[in-house]
Parts: sequence; C-alpha cells; structure tokens
Amino acid sequence: MAATAERLRAAGCVFAEDEALLLVAAAGTPELLDSLVERRSAGLPLEHLLGWAEFAGLRITVGPGVFVPRRRTEFLAARAAALLRPGGTAVDLCCGSGAVGAALLAAVDGAEVHAADIDPVAVDCARRNLDGAGGVHLGDLFDALPGRLRGRIDVVAANAPYVPTGAIGTLPPEARDHEPLATLDGGADGLDVQRRVAAAAPDWLRPGGALLIETSTPQALMTCDIVARAGLLPQTVEDGELDATAVIGILP
Repeated sequence: MAATAERLRAAGCVFAEDEALLLVAAAGTPELLDSLVERRSAGLPLEHLLGWAEFAGLRITVGPGVFVPRRRTEFLAARAAALLRPGGTAVDLCCGSGAVGAALLAAVDGAEVHAADIDPVAVDCARRNLDGAGGVHLGDLFDALPGRLRGRIDVVAANAPYVPTGAIGTLPPEARDHEPLATLDGGADGLDVQRRVAAAAPDWLRPGGALLIETSTPQALMTCDIVARAGLLPQTVEDGELDATAVIGILP
C-alpha cells in the first residue's frame, strides 16, 4: 500500500493515499494493480480506471469518454431535490453519466426523472445509472425530450459546459485530455450553452417550475442575467465548502 501511494504521490496525485486504497481494492492481482497505477500516473482519471465515481452517496458508473461527475455538482443535485415535490417531474439536462438524475431518483419519492445528452456514449452510460427513470434521451438539449413534457416539468437541472474556450488549457490533464471537449468548452465566455438552455426552458417548465444551472462564482452575475432575459426570476446560491455556485430561475 505504501509503495503504491508513493508512486502516485511522485506522479503528482494530491490524494495519493486515498487513491492507493481504491486502486488496491479494485485490482485482483499485483499485475493489474501495477497497470492501474501506471495508467493513473500517466494522467487517466481515477474514476475511469475504477469504473465508477462517488456522487451524493451513490456509486455512479463512468468510463472512457464520459464526463466524471464533480463533487461540487452534488450541490446542484441537492438544491434541485429540495425544489422537486414527491411525484414531480424533473430533467437532468446535459446529463453525462446521469449522476444528477440518479441523485434525484434517490432523494425524491415517486419522481419522474428524465435525462438528456447529445453524446451517445454519455447516454449509454446514463441508462446504466438511471434504471427506473422516465427515460434517457439522445439529442440536443430540450429537443431530445418527449413532447408530452412541454409545459409540465417541475425542475430542470443543467450542468452545461461553462469553461471559457481560452481557459481549457488551464484544466487538469485528466479533464483536458480524457474527457470530451464538448462537456467542458462553453464558448468564448463559457456561457453559450447556458444561453440556449435558459432561452428554451420557459416553454418546458410549468408555472412555478425551476431551472437550476451550475456556474462559477465569477460567471454568476452573467448567468443570472441570462436567466432573467429568458423571463425567469433568478437567484444565486452557493456552497463554500464544495466551492459550488448555481443560479436558480423560477418561471412566474
């Protein structure tokens, strides 16, 4: 164990001891452990090597080519769950692995949860994580959803890409080199996809329904403006411990 942690620490892994425990548990043989440590040291995401990520107390299946759910996004999921009534209808938009949708299913009794993503690899992964969901749909944002949901959704949670194009190069290699660029790159100011989500949301929400968008603290005022221009009543919410920021827009 100590030798494994030391190899990971030398490769720059900040939480080397924790990662060593997980890799040792996942490896059935010394040969497999050596391979896992070598690949992690080369920059592959730990979660892709394990085949899962912990999120909101759940084990979410992930794999190569799928965005790894971040701890900060647990805040988005928790705020969405707080706004979703039992038996209500929710959408995990830009769902990736479906982690937010899975958290909503676990937290809200009888919820009808749908998820959508434009990437077929992500949709395939989300279908494995969202057994019991109303549906996991392949397509571009709201266009992927069944028409019967128009005007009756209680909550839309969107972790759309929000990294400015010029900042992609500053991301950790495990994200920059091993996650799909489309899940990270939000355009020149990082907010291109947020604009599209907010503009379409009022047609899909019921009156009093909520759109929740994950964003960053420096972008929060701009995200609020985007939400307000779409006709929603915005507010910013934050969690300092998770370094998480979201904007909630309510349809009057």
